[in-house]
Amino acid sequence: MKTYNILSIDKFKTNIGNNSRLLGIDPGVKNIGFAICDEKQKVATPLKIIQKSKFETLLKEINEIIKENHIKGIIIGNPINMDGTLGKSSQSASDFAKNLSKNITIPISLWDERLSSEGVFKITKELGTNVSSRVKKLDENAAAFILQGAIDYFSN
Repeated sequence: MKTYNILSIDKFKTNIGNNSRLLGIDPGVKNIGFAICDEKQKVATPLKIIQKSKFETLLKEINEIIKENHIKGIIIGNPINMDGTLGKSSQSASDFAKNLSKNITIPISLWDERLSSEGVFKITKELGTNVSSRVKKLDENAAAFILQGAIDYFSN
């Protein structure tokens, strides 16, 4: 099955247009973080964390999020190495996007998420969030950080 809905970030922007809610996904090793943005694509908000399990279960959850929130596109965090090369984690994110594209028809794009977890950890520390809360919400906050990076790019 071909995957026609994985787009470059610029084609993604053109395809989704304005006034579209987007879903940000941070596919981690143990957990998958989710975030959504408002229709004007100004602010990304953490939504939830789901423990990684069978792909079918995850797909069902993603389809529910899409339907309930009128999502028009998906941004998936792509953990590119600091030197710009693609490692195991990046390949895993790419594989996740391909599998998702076989089952979901809305546009999908990968977004460079280098240092997203570190950035989130720093921001929540500055906000005075305690360590256990920072760790507990890291994946959903990372998804919001990734999605915010993409929507900020769209507005430029």
